[in-house]
Amino acid sequence: MVVSPTVANVFDAGLPTLTYDVFSTPAQVWPDLHDAQRTAPIAIGPMGPEVLSYEMARAVLRDTRFTIPPGINLAAQGITSGPLFDKVMSTLLCLEGSEHQRLRKLVSKAFTPRATERLHDTIVAVVDELVDNIAGARRCDVVADIARPYPIPIICALLGAPREDWRLFSDWTEDVFRAFSFSTDVATVQDDVMRAWNELDDYVDRMVAHRRRHLTDDLLSDLIRAEDDGDRLSTSELQMLAASLLMAGTDTTRNQLAASVQALSERPDQWALLADRPELAMRAVEETMRHSPVVCGAPRIVLDDVEFDGYLFPAGTFVFVNTFAANRDPAVYADADRLDLTREQAPAILTFGGGVHYCLGANLARRELAEALRILAGRLSNPRRSGSAPWKPMLGMTGPTVLELEFDA
Repeated sequence: MVVSPTVANVFDAGLPTLTYDVFSTPAQVWPDLHDAQRTAPIAIGPMGPEVLSYEMARAVLRDTRFTIPPGINLAAQGITSGPLFDKVMSTLLCLEGSEHQRLRKLVSKAFTPRATERLHDTIVAVVDELVDNIAGARRCDVVADIARPYPIPIICALLGAPREDWRLFSDWTEDVFRAFSFSTDVATVQDDVMRAWNELDDYVDRMVAHRRRHLTDDLLSDLIRAEDDGDRLSTSELQMLAASLLMAGTDTTRNQLAASVQALSERPDQWALLADRPELAMRAVEETMRHSPVVCGAPRIVLDDVEFDGYLFPAGTFVFVNTFAANRDPAVYADADRLDLTREQAPAILTFGGGVHYCLGANLARRELAEALRILAGRLSNPRRSGSAPWKPMLGMTGPTVLELEFDA
């Protein structure tokens, strides 16, 4: 490509430098991000350019020249081939181009508002049962007692799996998700991951065979029904989508629920406001995901030289779209560091991504989080932290590892 003489190589443009440790938490990194954001829309971080401004981050997420690095967490550990790498690369999380577009088009026909709404009673029942288990003690670890067991029953109900099999799905998810974790030495657990993944595939095979004969009112049946100009999902694609749903919808919901509860409980006025006005539950989701997200960015790579907004990104450049910083951009959000459930007319958060990789399950995640926060605020009065709340590193999936609360009846 011919580079305009007015375009500066992103590495030679005098951009601010971020020197944080890759194992730092969002709270530890934020002061450096905040200072850099006031200087330029991009900073050079430990892994390469980090996009910090809201407008640029949104534009990069929508630009197909910035693609998802293939199998990034496995490649970072030197795993670039083999059965597990092939399995990960076949998921909807890693696909690109026409095949990704084809599958999203079919899957979107099943991810309708109606599909989410029919889970309402299940969601409420699951949250109420979890709160019942800890209400008498007037104390709990939100991570272990509420957030961790919460999403699996919801996803199983979404797929149409019977209640007695929820534990199986939980165990499979724990094992398979290690293939997507930056903090796991994947080479040492590959056999366990593949065993769990194959067991999940076999289970889904049996579900699909049964549903093809007896369609019901669940997501798996909707996916089987989905058709676009005669194109339908194969059994292997249904396997992959079930696994992708478990991977994308379990750990994110667990961690975000704990993070959102922490953000609200540390601000008693906001917790009390939600308890008094439960109609603010969906706004509580948006605001806590803006302020205290557990997914802090989206990795991208440019395969060819890319000119973008006055900068040249050379071919092979790894780019981190720092949505944590973008969601607190003071040019877009007034008093951006403040968590405020009454915030109005705020631009859409970038935590769910953007463009062709915008999260397909965003509406379901919002519904799960909103119902949980609404019920928790209504049933746990005056929550206050009774211990430290350490977080996992910002890169990868973050969130509190422990969140001990005491509360009134």
